[in-house]
Amino acid sequence: MEYAFKRFIKGDRVIWTVLLLLSLFSILIIYSSTGALAYRVAGGATLKYLIRQGVFLAFGFGIILFMVHVIPVKLYAIISHFLVYISIGLLLFAFVQKLMGHSGDSSGRTVYLGFFSFQPAEIAKIALIMFTARILGKNQKSKEELKKAFFQIIIYTAVICGIIFLSDFSTSALLFATIMAMMFVGRIHWKYLSMVVLTGVGLVLIIYFTADHLPSQLARVGTIKGRLERFIHGDPNSEQGITQADYAKLAVYEGGLFGKGPGKSDVSNYMASAYNDFIFAIIVEEYGLIIAGLIILLYMIFFYRSVVIIMRTSRTFPAFLVTGLSLLLVFQAMINIGVSAGIMPVTGQPLPWVSMGGTSMIFTSVAFGCIISVSYYNQKNKQMKELQPVQVNTPDEDVVMK
Repeated sequence: MEYAFKRFIKGDRVIWTVLLLLSLFSILIIYSSTGALAYRVAGGATLKYLIRQGVFLAFGFGIILFMVHVIPVKLYAIISHFLVYISIGLLLFAFVQKLMGHSGDSSGRTVYLGFFSFQPAEIAKIALIMFTARILGKNQKSKEELKKAFFQIIIYTAVICGIIFLSDFSTSALLFATIMAMMFVGRIHWKYLSMVVLTGVGLVLIIYFTADHLPSQLARVGTIKGRLERFIHGDPNSEQGITQADYAKLAVYEGGLFGKGPGKSDVSNYMASAYNDFIFAIIVEEYGLIIAGLIILLYMIFFYRSVVIIMRTSRTFPAFLVTGLSLLLVFQAMINIGVSAGIMPVTGQPLPWVSMGGTSMIFTSVAFGCIISVSYYNQKNKQMKELQPVQVNTPDEDVVMK
């Protein structure tokens, strides 16, 4: 039985364990944080969202297993260009849908295809990281190659992050920061990275000071300015204690060290995003800071194991791929936690593998699938090297040893 399990579960088993533990927390907290949503939308069917999350988690594990057992790592490099072009097309399609009034999502983040909808930014994140990993992996031999890699990467990053920016500033900034970190690890010269960072800061400042004079079609620009102002100067609604951020702080305060107990959250009944953007605050309220700290530890363990995978990888593309995807997931987790704790502006980023989600959960599964696939690729390479015959020359004859 144990042998069959080991044959089925391939790759880094520590990351598998992290995912199982996060899944347990996800099931528990989604059930308790969606009570108000169930009565508001589903006629009081509180099990609906529990079952929904369970199905998505099971589907996510299925995606990871399929990727690890079936898809070779080198295929991701081959399809990265294609995925980038597809993601750009889908992002533009979502924006056009919004302009034509055919989108049910006023922000323009979602593509609607009748019976099915998804957020193309999730595809774009994976695609751009794969593309960046491929370009960095192929151009490490000289300064000229690194310079060429920088300009290739920055062009596609500007296009994709620019389109995402029109509807979702936080996702655009998250992806941009991840790509910048990948290029830093990939030995791109600091002067190029500094130039891009200064340009980005300048763009944010321009948006902040000109938002009131920009066209109404760029409604998200006003949202960005509003969030920055609320974070810097405080939200006027906070005087009444009715903002989502205020409820999150209240949840953290009421939770204390040990929490109020599973399913005993009161604050979640008043929060529109208790099961998504502010889910960490509800975890603190119900389970306390000690258990919430264990969740942070799980993400740190995942990041450590990702570093181990990178160090054991013999080829550049898989190493950069794991670097980008692990940074993306950890950055996203830290942003969600920071927003819940009130130390960052409200962004709308879910907690990876824990928050309730559709498209987000699926593509988080793809990210974990890529990382675990690389770890399995490392294991196979190690086994092949151990089985490879070693030839030892003696004075009399060549003796082949294993």
